[in-house]
Amino acid sequence: MSTDVAASAERKVFRRLIPIAMLLLFVNLIDRTNISFAALQMNEDLGLTPAVYGFAAGIFFVGYCVFEIPSNLLLVRVGARRWLARIMISWGVVVLAMAWVNGSRSLYLVRFLLGVAEAGLLPGLLYYLAAWIPPTRRALAYSALMSTTALSSLLGGPISTGLMSLSGLGGLRGWQIMFIAESLLTVLIGVGVLWKLPETPLQASWLSPGEREHLLRSQLAQDGEKPLTATPVWRGVLTDRRVLAATLLNFFLICCNFGTVYWLPLILKSLDLATWKIGLLTCVPYGLGGAAMLLWGRSSDRTADRRWHLVLGSLVAVLGYLWAAVADQPVMFFAALCVAIMGIWSTFGVFWAYTSDILERRTAATGLAFVNSVSTLGGLVGPALIGLLRERTHGFSSSLFGIALLAGTAAVLASRLKERSSPLLST
Repeated sequence: MSTDVAASAERKVFRRLIPIAMLLLFVNLIDRTNISFAALQMNEDLGLTPAVYGFAAGIFFVGYCVFEIPSNLLLVRVGARRWLARIMISWGVVVLAMAWVNGSRSLYLVRFLLGVAEAGLLPGLLYYLAAWIPPTRRALAYSALMSTTALSSLLGGPISTGLMSLSGLGGLRGWQIMFIAESLLTVLIGVGVLWKLPETPLQASWLSPGEREHLLRSQLAQDGEKPLTATPVWRGVLTDRRVLAATLLNFFLICCNFGTVYWLPLILKSLDLATWKIGLLTCVPYGLGGAAMLLWGRSSDRTADRRWHLVLGSLVAVLGYLWAAVADQPVMFFAALCVAIMGIWSTFGVFWAYTSDILERRTAATGLAFVNSVSTLGGLVGPALIGLLRERTHGFSSSLFGIALLAGTAAVLASRLKERSSPLLST
């Protein structure tokens, strides 16, 4: 097969499929975190305490963790196109139900169901793209996909708070309008995926016959690489202390990340800022965090170091949270939060590179799924911890000290990681 045909096919796949995957992940991240902006009005309307809100924000990850692996297995059986569409449509319906929650119990239930509905989207997208993109080009494709995290954080605030500014329209509160609008968009995109996303190259009208043949041959070659049986793979993952240590480390990093993400708008509200200003200000730390992620990952690759990049990123986060906890000026307080978020976000690309480094080919898929599904429970613990401390002390200083302790624990765990050449944690 001509190299020109192969290059042309890859260019078309990048141009056609990567933007679609980014759009799906973009909407996913907004719908997952929009509760943080809804809380600016919803908590008072429904009489939610900080502890109740923190637990509601985090219970999403229970459903997500429990159903992520089953969702991936069903995706393989049903087909990526139909299953990705199902994921989007079902979570869009759940987001619509968020507009009519009336207390803590209904909020807990809907947030749990949102985690169930969203489970499997990111690994499903990675699985789908892997069938179209050769291994030599996947790092670039996955990097483009994950950059959506920074994009959603930059735009999510203005979009959500802008919709909330329509409060009173149709007799609805702003947070209800936000949930309704974003849910309808999600469902429409899900329907579009069902009709427009090609399952195989044979369904891609934008490919030439030669390009279809090239991609089909590539898929057949990949399908020929069968993994070993599941039992020894799971046993190897669950008994590898490096994998368990990586899972624990990522748990603490996610505690810090989502503890900050779900509470940042309310933390900024404590500075007596208008809702639209809060939406704009949340763009700043996430933009800086996205830049830090790219720069720190490049540095890690250039120096062939994972461990100390994880340690230093975590320590930067510790310093940022401690600085924010004692800052007595709004400008210094906000600058400290920016530093903390840059520190936490800088670690995620390096972390997944480290996790991939320590896993052999036959255990990589299972190992990465295990680490991701278990460590996401940090998204339950982090927001709930901040809410509990906030309720007991009536301020955010103790919460910031608490999250600094979590980041410090991550730094200690990272310092004890071992590279692939050494199979065990240091003792």
